Amino acid sequence: MAALARWCVRHRLVAVLLWLLAFGGVTAAAAVAGSAYSNDYEAPGTESGRATQLLKESFPGLGGDSDTVVWHTSPGSVRAADVEQTMTGALDKIADLPGVASVVSPYDGQGAGRISADGHTAYATVTFAHQAEDIDKSEAQAVVRVAKAAGTDGLQVELGGSAIALTEPSSGHTAEIVGVAVAALVLFLAFGSLAASLLPIGTALLSVGTAYAAIVLLGHVMTVADFAPMLGMLIGLGVGIDYALFIVTRHRRGLKRGLSVTEAVTNAVVTTGRAVVFAGATVCIALLGMLILRLGFLNGVAIAASLTVVLTVAAAVTLLPALLSFIGPRALSRRERRRLADHGPQPELPTGLAARWSAFVEHHPKLLGTLALAVITVLALPTFALHLGTSDQGNDPRSSTTRQAYDLLAEGFGPGVNGPLTLVTRIDGAEDKLTLDNLDATLRTTEGVASVTPVTYDSSGSTGYFSVVPDSAPQSQKTSDLVDRLRTEVLPRAETGTSLDIHVGGVTASYDDFAAVIVGKLPLFVGVVISLGCVLLLLAFRSVGIPLKAAAMNVAAVAAAFGVVVAIFQWGWGSEFLGLGRAGPIEPFLPVIMVSVLFGLSMDYQVFLVSRMYEEWLETGDNRRAVRVGLAETSRVINSAAVIMISVFLAFVLSGDRVIAMFGIALAAAVALDAFVLRTLLVPALMHLLGGANWWLPRGLDRVLPRISIEPPECRAAHERLAAATDAEVADVLAKEREQDVRDIPG
Repeated sequence: MAALARWCVRHRLVAVLLWLLAFGGVTAAAAVAGSAYSNDYEAPGTESGRATQLLKESFPGLGGDSDTVVWHTSPGSVRAADVEQTMTGALDKIADLPGVASVVSPYDGQGAGRISADGHTAYATVTFAHQAEDIDKSEAQAVVRVAKAAGTDGLQVELGGSAIALTEPSSGHTAEIVGVAVAALVLFLAFGSLAASLLPIGTALLSVGTAYAAIVLLGHVMTVADFAPMLGMLIGLGVGIDYALFIVTRHRRGLKRGLSVTEAVTNAVVTTGRAVVFAGATVCIALLGMLILRLGFLNGVAIAASLTVVLTVAAAVTLLPALLSFIGPRALSRRERRRLADHGPQPELPTGLAARWSAFVEHHPKLLGTLALAVITVLALPTFALHLGTSDQGNDPRSSTTRQAYDLLAEGFGPGVNGPLTLVTRIDGAEDKLTLDNLDATLRTTEGVASVTPVTYDSSGSTGYFSVVPDSAPQSQKTSDLVDRLRTEVLPRAETGTSLDIHVGGVTASYDDFAAVIVGKLPLFVGVVISLGCVLLLLAFRSVGIPLKAAAMNVAAVAAAFGVVVAIFQWGWGSEFLGLGRAGPIEPFLPVIMVSVLFGLSMDYQVFLVSRMYEEWLETGDNRRAVRVGLAETSRVINSAAVIMISVFLAFVLSGDRVIAMFGIALAAAVALDAFVLRTLLVPALMHLLGGANWWLPRGLDRVLPRISIEPPECRAAHERLAAATDAEVADVLAKEREQDVRDIPG
């Protein structure tokens, strides 16, 4: 690490140009290649997956994205001549638009049943030539423009569907701008130097921008979800600014102790830079743990997010040292530079609020530990009500056309029309066909079914399918119960004595199958992530207690964060107020991704806090002193880092995307609890209560474990001796005048 830091300082212009070249090259390649994202939630081997595949093979005409144009009249009927003439003309124009394969109107023979019983609502189906991810946004916008032009004061026209969702206005880059602006303000208040506060921002933006473009290219070689770049940016900005903050803080401390710029940069990279690499490795390991689930959809998310973290770590230990050498002493504020010139170097001592809080925790560990545990427990309680399921356009903001179309359909035709189930099967012989022709009568009498379309056969007559409309919304538990009832009771009875093998597909069935696969593998996944994290901490701190406490704290942070997500998104506590739509279930893939990210981020603060305690423990062998000094010296920078990360994460709520908002709120809640409750309250309280047992390691295990070090303890001692020798007279004056700090308190 020292050699790398010195090279970056000596060749600072080359280091910066290499990063700019990488950013420019990858961005240009991404612009030329374009995006190729795919939200393929199908889990291999599931029944809904087989249904989808069978439909694609036998009914290629159903392969394009299917969207709806909904119109509603309050005073009159949609059957009125003027309304019919207006909407028929609009639908004819839509049918002639580029990218539109077909339009089914309620006013012709094919559209029977598309006018509500009260005559106030009707809808047409617009089928595009391609799936939503392959549709050009301009094609969908043209459909919206023509349909909306037909609306009048007495005729409301709305549109819904995946392609139409592409046209919804986005917040642009408002979320990123707000998050970065707040982070810059916090950094300036912490450093007092404009140059020092801008470096973490610049480092994070350059690394995250490179990663964003790389993720675009990654979508061409594997399945990458459309929210993966935004998720990568969210994580990258948070950890990137934080990692740079830790290194700049250590660099500034070196300058105050009288080190030269080169020595201070090298020291910061050798010590804190090692901790950054270690913390980044834990985040990547937690993210890559998703690969054991063997789901292509999550593989892309895991690699995309890990790539972002790798690049932010690389920038922190290469680009940042080069930039620090460019600004030289200006990493300190003017007042700090004047004080250094007037009084000479002086060590930073943990005094003030951080020292008082550290001493307070030491004297009241049981009370504060109990209080922290109570807070985490209360926030985690909603997690037991977690419901994984379909989040659809019924959860969009109230002002969006997709939400209004959804609500009009639900009011006019029943909630199930927004998510019909599809029953599809191969047919072998006349007996199978006769059974299938009679099945619709059985389905209509099944509990939970609102309506059933007659069976539709392919051109060869070897495959047939039904569309079954439930009497409940796609995201309702009742619809999930209907899927189970069809699969376990109704269809097996109908298949008896035939060669039929009827598969149940559709939105609800697909999400339920996806959720079942994830939930089934979740224990293995969590166990692997926790085990790997514990092994890393065991190697770093040579203690059995530290990894076990870290695992418990990480589980607590994840549970409490999920409790907050359930309260806001599933129970709807403030979701409409925040512009996130109404309450609904939690996306099935969210637990896996959130566990990965939260475990990684939680490990960051554990590493930075405990590494300083471990350093003091190795020097003194006094547990009370080690915990007290470690908390006092790291709490301020950890809290500053947490405020920055929380600001960045919460800013992504402004994105208007429900999934990204879930990530943002969950990550912000987890970081806030981790930094302000767990790491600065519960962890030190437990470490005071456990005493020397914190650092216990069986001798046999100690002999076989390889020895690694995050922050070499000799570095700090050497630099303190250097500071003392630089100006002995000033050191004597400071020793007499300074107030007692946590180092002076007996263990």
